Amino acid sequence: MEAQHVYIVGSKGCGNYGGYETFLDKLTEYHQGKKNIVYHIAWKGTEAKEFVHNGAHSFQIKVPNIGPAQAIYYDVAALNYCLRHIKENNVPHPIVYILACRIGPFAAHFQREVHKLGGLVYVNPDGHEWMRAKWSAPVRKYWKISEKMMVKHADLLVCDSKNIEKYICEKYKQCKPHTTFIAYGADLTPSKLANDDEKLLAWYDEKGLKARDYYLVVGRFVPENSFEIMIREFMKSKSTHDFSIITTADEKFQAQLEERLHYRSDKRIKFVGTVYDQELLKKIRENAYAYLHGHTVGGTNPSLIEALGSTDLNLLVDVGFNKEVAEDGALYWSPEEGALTRLIDEADALSEDSIRDLGKKAKTRVASEYTWEKISGMYENLFLK
Repeated sequence: MEAQHVYIVGSKGCGNYGGYETFLDKLTEYHQGKKNIVYHIAWKGTEAKEFVHNGAHSFQIKVPNIGPAQAIYYDVAALNYCLRHIKENNVPHPIVYILACRIGPFAAHFQREVHKLGGLVYVNPDGHEWMRAKWSAPVRKYWKISEKMMVKHADLLVCDSKNIEKYICEKYKQCKPHTTFIAYGADLTPSKLANDDEKLLAWYDEKGLKARDYYLVVGRFVPENSFEIMIREFMKSKSTHDFSIITTADEKFQAQLEERLHYRSDKRIKFVGTVYDQELLKKIRENAYAYLHGHTVGGTNPSLIEALGSTDLNLLVDVGFNKEVAEDGALYWSPEEGALTRLIDEADALSEDSIRDLGKKAKTRVASEYTWEKISGMYENLFLK
């Protein structure tokens, strides 16, 4: 049987822990050794090079430091590389899979070129990039236009959330988009670290935390992840637990929050930096009293699935993306003033049996729908059909 060649463009550097990077790492890991699919993965970097990652042909695109335009430059350069590689190697019926909707103005051109070579263009539309507050008004306008053009010039849109799929079909029905749903996965194996592991105890000691005595949030420090609401509402709660925030430092945003909330006066609020040791991070999740999730933009969020698989008590902002994933395995809060404060006080009063029951439902949910084994199998079927 002739192997199906799949070219995937849009990921950052190999070894990063972002959503797309983890997806490609797991997809190639689970498909390693398969003879019927050959992967060609584009990575972004500071030098051009080729290497093998999990058995996949990987090529790194050298991207100059040109600010926000880097992402567009990278996608265009990577797609040009794919076209050259397909031509030079006479690759039959290739699939070119583009992650995110960054290059709308070039979408028609690349679809045309791929079609000339007998191939198809698939696009993963990600989740509402144009809604992210970090972008200026002109950039947000570009993302919105780009999204429409990518939808129009894709042979198939692979949505990692049913809510995103619904949005695409309703918003762009005049384009008659062809869509399918394949979720994001998560590593659901328990941490290898014991509760008395020296590394874990040293981290707790350094951060002033105790197992089962902290609320936890893990995520990028951006406005659409609801940090301001979560901190303000936690400060108003009667909770005796700490609130541990694992995120990248952003002194400007933190200064703004301090000016508005004066959170530094509340000793429970603890910014504890980043944790890149995945086993340690898993254990920190497992030992949290509860997990707070405030992501309001995007599809299936990796940190949410990981929290549902690790932490028994999860308090999620009430948006379609989150309810779709967790269903009845979590508690939900509204962004309205006072709502999260009330839920935190209620969560503090829950019995151990109630918390354990929620944890069981959450773990059952993610184990049935969000394992990498299941997701990689769905992608195999998609690429080979």
